[in-house]
Amino acid sequence: MSLTQLLILTALILFTSTLCRAAIGFGDALIAMPLLTFIIDIQEAAPLVALVGSTVSVTILARDWRKIELKDAWHLALAAFVGIPFGLWLLTAAPEIWVKSVLGIVIISFALYNLFEFRPFVLGSNWVYFFGFTSGVLGGAYSTKGPPVVIYGTMRQWQPAEFRATLQGYFLMTNVLVLAGHALGGLWTAAVGRMYLAALPLVCTAIFVGNLLNKRINPERFRKILYLLLLVLGAMMFV
Repeated sequence: MSLTQLLILTALILFTSTLCRAAIGFGDALIAMPLLTFIIDIQEAAPLVALVGSTVSVTILARDWRKIELKDAWHLALAAFVGIPFGLWLLTAAPEIWVKSVLGIVIISFALYNLFEFRPFVLGSNWVYFFGFTSGVLGGAYSTKGPPVVIYGTMRQWQPAEFRATLQGYFLMTNVLVLAGHALGGLWTAAVGRMYLAALPLVCTAIFVGNLLNKRINPERFRKILYLLLLVLGAMMFV
């Protein structure tokens, strides 16, 4: 694959994942990470997804910051700060086949959880630290902080507008540490910067279109389609 083809394919993947994130508030890393790892190393995919995710969060919060459940977002972020170093260590120290396998299990579990609408109980706020720590580990290792926080927010019964805004606030707070860890770990390379800049125009377009879709689409139907696609992507991680 030529460099031009690689940049185009990377940009298209990030466009798709960003469109999902802007439309429903999450799901970008769950889409982008498994697809990107088919064409680039996971050590390049993780910082690239974190950079794009931070861009999306800043853009969305510029309009919706008043809707954040600040207490929950802050406590989740504090717990995640403890988990992120463990995830960064896992990313640089563990064999890539283990990393991809764990990522596949996370994606499949998350998709099945939502497809079967498993809602055993309403969580109390004391669970915030467990889900925040787990999210931090996954975020540091695979830039996939979303699943634990989405499960937590669902069981806390956040309203849709609060859900989307709170996720962006949490993602932005934790991404500061994730990006710093990637930089200190030597994962910010010229190749990552080149792919980010090449994808940025399509990423910005996806944010704009996703914001429009957020007001018009049936979120529940869209999520069902997303979870079915995630099942396929998760299974592909084991191939």
